[in-house]
Amino acid sequence: MSRSLRVELTDDQRRDLHALLARRDLTAYTRQRAECIRFLDRGRSVAEVADLLECHPVTVRAAVHRLADGGIEALSDAARPGRPGKALADDDRAALHELLDASAVAGRTWAVPALRDWLREQRGVEISAGWLWELLRRDGFRWKRTRDSVRHKADPVLQQAAKARLGDLRTYGWRRMRASAT
Repeated sequence: MSRSLRVELTDDQRRDLHALLARRDLTAYTRQRAECIRFLDRGRSVAEVADLLECHPVTVRAAVHRLADGGIEALSDAARPGRPGKALADDDRAALHELLDASAVAGRTWAVPALRDWLREQRGVEISAGWLWELLRRDGFRWKRTRDSVRHKADPVLQQAAKARLGDLRTYGWRRMRASAT
């Protein structure tokens, strides 16, 4: 006969759990563990919670063990292994933002490797282009690929003459193809 796994939270733990679930920066697994505890606290069985959250019952039990071992704080993800990413200092990040804002007003575009080189030369900061791209994305900077075009420098009279010649060629070629097909 299997034992029924029960969770009964105190009012303080329940308040902390709801505060945790209200956060917008939770990872999916942290949210899942918190939801497991919330449903179990409401009297649901492990099988019901696993079915509701579409996970394995072992996942539900693991969330209970985390709660028992470390409280509500233990439901968060553990630190990831490996060297932490290099952060830009606040003044370097502010200088980069000013550069990008001023460049946008002036109509200049930057590629991430060029920004990395600018940081190295002007600020003495070594950072990879991939990590710089990620930091800029997190700061809300967006960009798209630019197209090289000289269309705005072309003479409108010559453009019209070329379009007329091209139009004549297309009409002739199309009629000729249709006539030979019948």
